[in-house]
Amino acid sequence: MKQPSTKAPRAPRAKAAPAEPTAPAAPTAAISQDQIMRIFRDNPGKVLTYRQLSRRLGVTTKDQREVVFAHLRELRQQNQLLLIQNDEYRLTDEAQAALAAAPKGRRKAGVSVKQDEESEAAEPTTEPGELPAGKRLPRGGRVAESEFGQNPVVHRRREAGFDFADADEPQSPRRRRESGGDTIVGTVALATEKYAFVISEETEKDVRVFTDRLRFAMQGDTVRVRLRDSRDGRPVGDVVEVLDRKRPEVVGRLQIRDHVAFVKADNRKLYFDVYVSHDDLNGAQNGDKVLVHVTEFPEDGSDRSPAGVIVRSFGQAGGNEAEINAIMAEFGLPFEFPAEVEADAEGMPDTIPAEEIARRRDFRDVTTFTIDPADAKDFDDALSIQQLENGRWEIGVHIADVTHYVRLDTALENEARTRATSVYLVDRVIPMLPEHLSNGLCSLRPNEDKLTFSAVFELDENGKLYSTWLGKTVIHSDRRFAYEDAQERIEGLESDYTQEVQLMNRIAKKLCAARFKQGAISFETQEVKFRLDENGKPLGVYVKERKDAHKMIEEFMLLANRKVAEFVFKLKKTKPRLTMVYRVHDSPDPERLQNFALFAKKFGYQLDLKSPQNLSTELNDLSQEVVGRPEQNVLQTLAIRTMAKATYTTDPRGHFGLAFEHYSHFTSPIRRYPDMMAHRLLEHYLEGGKNVEVEPIEEECKHSSEREKLAASAERASIKFKQVEFLQDHIGEQFTGVVSGLTEWGMYVEIAENKCEGMIRISDIPGDYFELDKDNYRLVGQRTKRIIQFGDELEVEVKAVNLLDRTIDFALVDDRPDAVKQREQQERRENGGSSRPPRGSSRGGKSGGNGGGRADGKNSSNSAGGRSDGKSSKGGSGGKRRR
Repeated sequence: MKQPSTKAPRAPRAKAAPAEPTAPAAPTAAISQDQIMRIFRDNPGKVLTYRQLSRRLGVTTKDQREVVFAHLRELRQQNQLLLIQNDEYRLTDEAQAALAAAPKGRRKAGVSVKQDEESEAAEPTTEPGELPAGKRLPRGGRVAESEFGQNPVVHRRREAGFDFADADEPQSPRRRRESGGDTIVGTVALATEKYAFVISEETEKDVRVFTDRLRFAMQGDTVRVRLRDSRDGRPVGDVVEVLDRKRPEVVGRLQIRDHVAFVKADNRKLYFDVYVSHDDLNGAQNGDKVLVHVTEFPEDGSDRSPAGVIVRSFGQAGGNEAEINAIMAEFGLPFEFPAEVEADAEGMPDTIPAEEIARRRDFRDVTTFTIDPADAKDFDDALSIQQLENGRWEIGVHIADVTHYVRLDTALENEARTRATSVYLVDRVIPMLPEHLSNGLCSLRPNEDKLTFSAVFELDENGKLYSTWLGKTVIHSDRRFAYEDAQERIEGLESDYTQEVQLMNRIAKKLCAARFKQGAISFETQEVKFRLDENGKPLGVYVKERKDAHKMIEEFMLLANRKVAEFVFKLKKTKPRLTMVYRVHDSPDPERLQNFALFAKKFGYQLDLKSPQNLSTELNDLSQEVVGRPEQNVLQTLAIRTMAKATYTTDPRGHFGLAFEHYSHFTSPIRRYPDMMAHRLLEHYLEGGKNVEVEPIEEECKHSSEREKLAASAERASIKFKQVEFLQDHIGEQFTGVVSGLTEWGMYVEIAENKCEGMIRISDIPGDYFELDKDNYRLVGQRTKRIIQFGDELEVEVKAVNLLDRTIDFALVDDRPDAVKQREQQERRENGGSSRPPRGSSRGGKSGGNGGGRADGKNSSNSAGGRSDGKSSKGGSGGKRRR
């Protein structure tokens, strides 16, 4: 019998069905220097970022971005614009003075008085996208998503909890200008099948657009919206034009009836099906999971569905390969590398030239080893250790020198930039680089000479840092440890390199203690892992435990990332600083933080947030208090989501969660493109290079942040599918779970031992009729006054699972006598299947109404702490211990 496999093979290649080539995209409008200068003239003295400019100019393509960058360079050379820092610009003092002195009608350089007057007469008195004078949109926070409505993000190792990407989590507050005008331009964020939000720099709040007014716009599309009115204090509008369709593709199940075919989307937020003619099926069969490219969107007011062509068929829905490949297609993940990229990688020699070794610092005779997951193949970091003559220790953090092989302006580089990250689904890896590089040339395999980029530290046994050296190196790893092997040595196993591992662990603990003394925060999410058979079927689900071996590696990686960022930041003492890729994590929004404190207080936990200096201490104490309690995962996940999310940028704003003034990502270039950018920039500055232009780097940072979120969403989807697949063999079995979400129609319960989450419908809760008390995050029984709230432990039975919808249904275990159960069942039948009592009976608890449980205390959905799309939510805890 074959043993279960835990390896993560490369994604299998799925054959694409033949399809007609899609029509070329419509040409985009040209952008002129005058349009850019007009924005600055209308905002004299104001600092504008490139993002704000691109929003106002309607930039949607790479060509347009390059045009804008070129214009900005020329305007700086013409002394019209001043680069303040990173991607922030304003008018120069000379340009502002000329603007102030010029008569009205002569303020546009290069335009005659007559032309200027004619253009002003033809234009409205307000900018496009602004409200008429005297009108303002109500101010307030974002409403695009429920704050507490996501499953835990599962990431590969070595990141602090706040470094997790979350695809649907609102970012830190943006600087916005007040809207003024009838229309705005923004990006579509689908919320439910009934409405979406349009996110724009031109409005203070996101604009709600009901799906019958979306003109079939999809997630990420750029649209022009006409503002109509407001509802419940939120602006409402209609899409009048779809400016750019980001990705007109839909993944779903093909349904063929009476020779009519439609594709029903897997994404529950998508509000339409796609019609497919018989000629465009391309061999797909009824019930297949398919990818359809939408080729025709109906005109406004039409009752027809969009039409499309099937470009891939993944096989019958429900199968492992069909579902995982469908997830890959849904999130736009690549199935294979282009032939040119594979050829570039395969053509690289395996040997290292002697002259290349001579240019580097040689660590081949120093004790060196790697510590990675047991099933890993891409070893991108190694540690070396040796004692110096002064008695201190030299510890080297050696990172694969990926950019030595992946050169700029090559097919290999372009593909890595596009992918931006490796994606770790449950049963496979979708690598950023081809296998010959990721698992071969660049992987720091044992007993092989490897090229590395290193951060070398001189430390004593108390973790005090005396010096740092950064540069190119060559190493020879003596040992490949799995985390379990290193942990055994930490716990006392006498074997090879035990003393070295134990010493490094002691130093790592000192580094960790110093971080927390400086204000680092310790919340982390729990990582779900699967045991799979040879066909990818889950045999078991468990929560991965982080032990000292994991934390030791993490501390040295954090040290290297921090010191690289600090080195570049301090190279130039005046603004603009040298351009660098930073990993930033903003301070939490005070309003969201306060609402989290109120939320935690309802369940017995006190947080004193009066002093910002005490914030990290309060959160760390809370983190320790919930350890081992049923609500630990729920409450810690909520705390992380209350914080801002870490992103990539050229702006060195610091990392709040780690308590670092400057932080970068340097240690994982095999699987993250920002690390490759950091390597190139560091090498350039070490060689004495001049400052690098900021705009292109900032654009790549934004792209990498977006791809990171997308990868996290795909990982979550694959985990959810595997959890559902695992429980289909456990129908009828009972588990202990924790209430993790509440809505008007049901409660979500997360099984403690495997983090599988399912729903119990309110109408199926035995013994009473329950209603949602949204203000107190609980369900209240009408007759018995029984209370069910977040964090409560319940015994549940797996009632049903649906692989196609990726849903799990639980039933509450009912230990009452059979006679009582039968009497209640009879009452339900008499009441039409509901336990709701006759009209006029007394009721307990508060009505659920239409209220929701946003973290900011506002209503965003029909749930308490629930998702706006009705999916699972992560709520607070039922902990009763007080500090």
